[in-house]
Amino acid sequence: MSMYWAALLLDNAGDSSLRIDPCGVAVWALQFTPRVAQKDQTVLLEVEQSLRLFGGEDHMHQLVEEGASELGVSRLAWAPTSLAALACARVGIRDGFAGPLAKVLDPLPFECIDAVNVHGATLARLGCRTLADVRKLPRGGISRRFDSQLLLALDQAYGLRSEGYPWVTLPETFSAKLELPGRVDTAPGLMFGARRLLVQLGGWLAARHCGVTAFTLHWCHDTMRTRDAGDGGEITVRTAQSTQSVEHLCRLLTENLAKVQLLAPASDLVLSATEVTSIIEESRSLLPDARATGEAVELVLERIEARLGKKRVLRPVLTEDTRMEWMNRWQPMDAKRPTTKVRQVPGPQPTWILKTPLRLDVMDERPLYQGPLQLLLGPERVEGGWWHRVKDTEGSGQRSLNVARDYWVALSQHAGTLWIFQQRLPKDEIASWYLHGLFA
Repeated sequence: MSMYWAALLLDNAGDSSLRIDPCGVAVWALQFTPRVAQKDQTVLLEVEQSLRLFGGEDHMHQLVEEGASELGVSRLAWAPTSLAALACARVGIRDGFAGPLAKVLDPLPFECIDAVNVHGATLARLGCRTLADVRKLPRGGISRRFDSQLLLALDQAYGLRSEGYPWVTLPETFSAKLELPGRVDTAPGLMFGARRLLVQLGGWLAARHCGVTAFTLHWCHDTMRTRDAGDGGEITVRTAQSTQSVEHLCRLLTENLAKVQLLAPASDLVLSATEVTSIIEESRSLLPDARATGEAVELVLERIEARLGKKRVLRPVLTEDTRMEWMNRWQPMDAKRPTTKVRQVPGPQPTWILKTPLRLDVMDERPLYQGPLQLLLGPERVEGGWWHRVKDTEGSGQRSLNVARDYWVALSQHAGTLWIFQQRLPKDEIASWYLHGLFA
């Protein structure tokens, strides 16, 4: 199974004087995927299953990289494995998908993988400089001379063995602390550090699908303070409605801090979410939710039909027909519904049917579809359509759509459970097999 990893290095961030706790960055990253791991000063994200949700690779890259930059992370890389992403981040390679993984990793110095770098002195004496040099050594000799972690790390980095991490769990409440790089004498000056904490808060809110209606910023006074200044101060900001917008929260906090006067220089900040509520997601369906609008779907469809025309708004209607492809008809909204009871076709029905049945190959009188098919259940005989005639495209006459089929439920080793049928023909003719549906 393919993987898509991102590695965020925090030990040498863009602004090394203002550091963010790796735990805080890991919590922020949970908005993109539940598969987030923290390893020393590195946060790893596995985002393969989230790419489609966030609009593809390019948009995911943009969101993660912009947010990471806000948190002070300047060394970030993407690769098919976590150790490959970490190695690329350490040497400044942004895209580990630029070529085959082996060609990306082989030229890198072996120091970029911790389990290999532990034996750096010995490997250097053996003439190794790059990961390719280490891989050229006999595996038997490596396993006897070094610990098992070296080969394991190499195999994991090159995607030859699976990787496993204890995933970071999302906390029930939010509270984050930041040590300021120096003494801050004015309240507006706290916004530089407070913004980074608000970015973390925004990630936590998105991961919990919640919005904040009140948050508190607390600052600790520096030890070099007057006796009556106290240990620190705080300010609570409230919003008119629940929100996840970091920009909106920053604007509100900036306006409120402009009215505050610090009693002593501040050295640390603590941000807490004091009031959090669930956000009701808006429906993205073409049809509005009747529970929210109080309007029946039929009335909404009538308005759409009046705007687009009757031929553009159709509804499915079951008809009294045992042939699966003719059992459902699309009709205008104002068409009269059938009053007769629709007969049900016996036997199991597939989840999807093909618009045009696919003719199957036959070997030794057995139908084939990605290999021989095993008949599980059947036959269920379906006949009908002698009354249904359409214009013949090859001539001026008409042809009948009468069918005589024996349906079977069949099992394919590779394609799963299928719905196939065999045409009933005179005895002197060979009946053909067709694939008509697939079961979920």
